[in-house]
Amino acid sequence: MAKEKVILAYSGGLDTTAIIPWLKENFDYEVVCVCVDCGQGNELDGLEERAKYCGAEKLYIENVIDEFCDEYIVPCVQAHAVYENKYLLGTSMARPLIAKKLVEIARKEGATAICHGATGKGNDQIRFELGIKALAPDLKIIAAWRNDKWTLDSRESEIEYCKQHGIELPFSADNSYSRDRNIWHISHEGLELEDPANEPNFEHLLVLGVTPEKAPNEGEYVSLSFEKGVPTAVNGKKMKVSEIITELNKLGGKHGIGIIDIVENRVVGMKSRGVYETPGGTILYEAHQQLEELILDRDTYREKEEMGNKFAQIVYEGKWFSPLREACQAFIEKTQEYVTGEVKFKLYKGNIIKAGTTSPYSLYNEKIASFTTGDLYDHHDAEGFINLFGLSTKVRAMKMQEVNKKNGK
Repeated sequence: MAKEKVILAYSGGLDTTAIIPWLKENFDYEVVCVCVDCGQGNELDGLEERAKYCGAEKLYIENVIDEFCDEYIVPCVQAHAVYENKYLLGTSMARPLIAKKLVEIARKEGATAICHGATGKGNDQIRFELGIKALAPDLKIIAAWRNDKWTLDSRESEIEYCKQHGIELPFSADNSYSRDRNIWHISHEGLELEDPANEPNFEHLLVLGVTPEKAPNEGEYVSLSFEKGVPTAVNGKKMKVSEIITELNKLGGKHGIGIIDIVENRVVGMKSRGVYETPGGTILYEAHQQLEELILDRDTYREKEEMGNKFAQIVYEGKWFSPLREACQAFIEKTQEYVTGEVKFKLYKGNIIKAGTTSPYSLYNEKIASFTTGDLYDHHDAEGFINLFGLSTKVRAMKMQEVNKKNGK
């Protein structure tokens, strides 16, 4: 009788590598590994050999970079979705797509379960499992770190476990940062970052760029073009979104853009401290917002700002595959109908400095905004507006005067 299959979300790191023999030993599963390539770069080197060496039947490497950029990153850029005013959702955006691909491979392989190596303290367990439940409620989910049969509580114990199963691996027990990388960003947790009183060791930590202090002394001008809220060109050169992000990562990293040190509130209730590098994403968010300043009317801009915060919370909490996310995204996409134009800026030592924004749909009207008097705006009209706009304030003040007079004040 054929063994049941389990799909393992496989990164190639020590945790998911140790999970392969653990699944075979404790559940007698046939293990099929799936690595979803969201732009991890050379982290994928040698993965197939390692997975099979550790006992996996096969490894799928699914390249989803363009899908990730077009269908997950772009909606967040359009929404200006920022969690707790700082975090640009690099990990959060990728997890639902990874969950989607895990389910697709599970269906293809006829698997009965999906396993992940996210810890019981983090957000990723929620994001993976909500995605799987939304797309395949019939599949069993195995969270190794929450399973009673998982007794490995350190890198040392995981390495020893592998050795006991005849697996020698190129992993060290030395402490290092816990990182997550994709085309959008890289996150860093652990080591000195675990104490908020410590300054980050940027010399040891940074991967995508340099600190502003080490950035060039000369600024660099860049232009970004958008059509309906979607980036289409850098410096006039047409590119697909993934190419634009790659190019902006190089430019932003060079000039010390997008380094964020944050203590954030995880979904599970605890606070965690991390450093995020999002050079290209920071530029993209800023440029998109500069363009919207010209195009969206005040009421729409205000409502969209609130919707962007809501969208960020939805994504952060792993609720991508929900009617609420779809409804919020529909509103946001409607606001992007005329967000078309070009944004110019200068990158200089961690700063993105405006250098001119143009759009055929700009609502900025020089004849109205100018200090000189024109036909479109009569200064005298402001008097009636102020009287009505401030009526409630004046009525309250009059009432308080009356009350105070009665009370002898």
